[in-house]
This record gives sequence, C-alpha cells and structure tokens, in this order.
Amino acid sequence: MLGTIVPAQDGAAVSDISNPPAFPEWKMLYSSGSRTDLTFKFLAKLSNEDAAACLQGLLWKLGESFDDGEFGRLVDHVYEWQVRAYCGDVEWAYDEGPFTPLRKPVSQSRLALVTSSGHFVEGDDPAPFGVNDMTQEEAAKRIIEFCRATPTLSMIPSDTPQQKLRVRHGGYDVRAARTDHNVVFPLEILLELERGGAIGELASKAYSFVGACSQIRLLKQTGPQWVRLLQQEQPDAVLLVPA
Repeated sequence: MLGTIVPAQDGAAVSDISNPPAFPEWKMLYSSGSRTDLTFKFLAKLSNEDAAACLQGLLWKLGESFDDGEFGRLVDHVYEWQVRAYCGDVEWAYDEGPFTPLRKPVSQSRLALVTSSGHFVEGDDPAPFGVNDMTQEEAAKRIIEFCRATPTLSMIPSDTPQQKLRVRHGGYDVRAARTDHNVVFPLEILLELERGGAIGELASKAYSFVGACSQIRLLKQTGPQWVRLLQQEQPDAVLLVPA
C-alpha cells in the first residue's frame, strides 16, 4: 500500500495513519523520524528485499520462540542482520583526509574520547535553551531547534561511574544508551582496555555533545575551540564516536 510521510509541527516525520507509508519509506523511519531506534536503524542500510527477508525471518523465529521459550535466537538474528547492513560497501570514501598516522603503537598511546551522543555528568546539565532537566521527550520535539543551535561540549572526568552518567539527545532513541552507556559512550570499555594494556593511557577527561546541531557553527566556531581544549590533554589520538 502506498502512503505518505507527513511532517509534524515539531519537525519530526510521522506516518499518516489514514495513509500509511510504503515499505521503503517505513523502513527509513527507524533511521530518522518519529520511530528512530538504534536497534533497528540498520534497516535503512538494507535493500527493500533484504529488509523484508530480515523481518520475515524475525517473525519466523518469534513463532519458534513462542513454542520453546528460547528468545535468544531473536537477538542473534537481529545482530546478524546488523552486521550485514553495516559491513557492506563503504558509502563514503575519500582519497585524502585531515588525518595523521599514529607515531607509536596504540598500546603506548594516550587516547581521548569524543562523542556526539549527548552525554553529561549528573549535576552538570548543559541546560539546552536554558531549560534545566529537559526531558528526552521535549528534546525530541525540539530537534529542529537543536539542529540550528550552537553545540555545547560537556566535559566528563574519565573516572565518572556509570550511574552518574546522563544522556539526552533529540536525534535518536536513547533507551539503549541509558541501559548501557557504552553503546555510544564507551568510557567503561576504554578503562578496561587501559587496565589490560591495549591502550597506553586514557585522557583524564572525555567529551560529549549533541551531534544534532548547527554544523556550520560546529565547524567554524566551537570545533576549533574544542581542538585547542583537546590539545591541552596532550592525546596521541582521539576516538570519535558518532551517535
């Protein structure tokens, strides 16, 4: 059935119930729009045929799980299709880039973490638009405002316990990030790698901001400032994690 995607007043795309979206449009909603979901965002990377096969297989396995109570196969199925979607052909490739090769092995390097996941420390809320304790729901409704705003960088001490981390981002569903912050803010994993000697040292501070922001202001205003801030940490490399 053909359908349309209509823009909501808050700028997010929603489906018109009386005129539901066609399958190609529907699967894209998990990448952006009212149904955005980290778990099923990979559907947008699949062809229509593969996406249909993935969902059909998921329903088959759901039926099997009702019979024997083994629901782990559902997780395995989604994981396998995530790998297929994200490990295919490279969508963007550049012959040149502003990157500098590492001068020493990672196991001897000082590493800094920067993410666009929207993390901050409890008690240090960046208060977007002057709103303290903004809910995730309000952030999602104001996504267009975020996309026009100057981004704010949150500094997070690397020894911050997981229970002190907070996350808010109108551009993606943060439920998975709240369940396990390492999904998009792998601070705990990097600390484990440091203890195991896989990386030489983790910088004393990690950094995060809401990636849904004014890209021009990010590139021309805050970006250069943040580079100078990072240089004070004297890292050998920076791990950039997009949300």
